[in-house]
Amino acid sequence: MLNLDNVSKRFFPGTVNERVALDGLTLTMREGDFVTVIGSNGAGKSTMLNVISGRYPTDGGRVVIDGRDVTRLPEHKRATWVARVFQDPMAGTSPHLTIEENLAIAFQRGQRRGLGMAVTRASRETFREALTTLELGLEDRLQMRVGMLSGGQRQALSLLMATYAKPSILLLDEHTAALDPSRAELITRLTGEAVARGNLTALMVTHNMHQAIELGNRLIMMHEGRIVLEVDEERKATITADELLAEFSKIKGAALSDRTLLD
Repeated sequence: MLNLDNVSKRFFPGTVNERVALDGLTLTMREGDFVTVIGSNGAGKSTMLNVISGRYPTDGGRVVIDGRDVTRLPEHKRATWVARVFQDPMAGTSPHLTIEENLAIAFQRGQRRGLGMAVTRASRETFREALTTLELGLEDRLQMRVGMLSGGQRQALSLLMATYAKPSILLLDEHTAALDPSRAELITRLTGEAVARGNLTALMVTHNMHQAIELGNRLIMMHEGRIVLEVDEERKATITADELLAEFSKIKGAALSDRTLLD
C-alpha cells in the first residue's frame, strides 16, 4: 500500500543553513499495517508525512501508494488516496461550514461530483450513523457550525472525515498532542477503533511513548532522517517504554529520559 524507496529531502540546499531532513529513507507498509513513529525533534517524522502527502517534493527516491508512483504528483492530486489528521484540531475542518456540510465534502472523497444537493435526507442519516461512533452527541447537531465546537470535538470530527472514505493511506501527525488528557485518551481510542473497523493502512507520528506502543502492529524509530529501529508485530506486543529508551540511548550514545526523546 505504501513504499518509500530511498527518499531524500534537504532544506535550504547550498546555504549555510542546509539541513538533511530525510536521508535515503526506505519504508514498506502492507495493506492493513498500522505503523507508529517515534523519534526526537528534527528526526524527520513530520517531513516524512509531508513527502507522502505531496506537501513537500522529494529530492530523490520514489513514493508509491497503492501501486501508483505518485512521486511527481502534487498534494491535491494525491488526496484521492491520502487522508491526514493534523496536530492542530482546527486544521482538518472548515469552521464556517456546518457539521453536515463538512461531512458531505469529506464523504465524497474520490467520487465524481455533480451539481446535485450536497446534503440529502439519506446522507443525513448516514452522517448521524457515522457520528454516533464518536460518542460526543454530534449526531444531534448536524446543522451547527464547526467553529462552535471544542478542539476535542473538532479533532474527533477530523478523524471521522479522514477515515470514512477508506483512504489508501491515513497519516496521523501527532493528532492528540494539542488536546487535554481526557480528550487525547478518547481520540486515541477512536483512532484504534476507526483503523480496525476500516482495515485501514495508517502511519502515525506521536510523542507519546505509551500511545506508540498501544496502537498499531508495527513501530519505527527515526533519527537524523533515517529509520534506526523497526519493531515488528510480535516484538511490539511485549516491548516497554524503558526498552525503547534503551534502544535509542544506544543509537545516540547517551543516557536519555522520556522527555529527551519525546520533546
